[in-house]
This record gives sequence, C-alpha cells and structure tokens, in this order.
Amino acid sequence: MRDDGNARVQIAPCGSELCATNLWIKDTSKGEEVGDRLIMSLDRKSESKLAGTAYDPKRDRTYAITVVVGRGSLTTRGCILRGLLCRDVNWAPAN
Repeated sequence: MRDDGNARVQIAPCGSELCATNLWIKDTSKGEEVGDRLIMSLDRKSESKLAGTAYDPKRDRTYAITVVVGRGSLTTRGCILRGLLCRDVNWAPAN
C-alpha cells in the first residue's frame, strides 16, 4: 500500500523482470488506473538496496529507480531527466 493511501500494488515476477501492477486505485483523477504497471529491471547494490530502471508502458517513459527494502516497508525513488526530478514513495504491506 502506498503511503498516501491511493494505491495498492502487487510486485511479482514478469518474465525476467519484476512488475509492479496497480490492484486498486482510490483516486483516478491523476490518470492512474487499475492494471497500470511498471516493468522493473533491478540489480542488487547491497543487502537492502536495488537499483536500475522502471519502464511505464502507459506513458512510454523510463525512470531511474532505487528500491530500499526495510523491515516491513519499502521505499522507491524514481527519477527522470538524469536525476534532476525525483520522487520518493514509501510503501507498507497491505493488511
């Protein structure tokens, strides 16, 4: 569950990559929809950190992404424009 409460996402293998697929969206006014997904190509950088790219097929945009796995949490940092514009999102397991 995303920290703003607007999305519930499932992360699962999809081929040789990982996909984050929207299972539920509370507010669709910003264009997010159930079924939207990011296709992530990640490499392990440390025990709790992965980094790579995330491709959004709906918007035809690729982001640099860093994923930090914590105890009961996940933080993603997505960047565009060679890191000039970034956004951090915190995630928690859905109950």
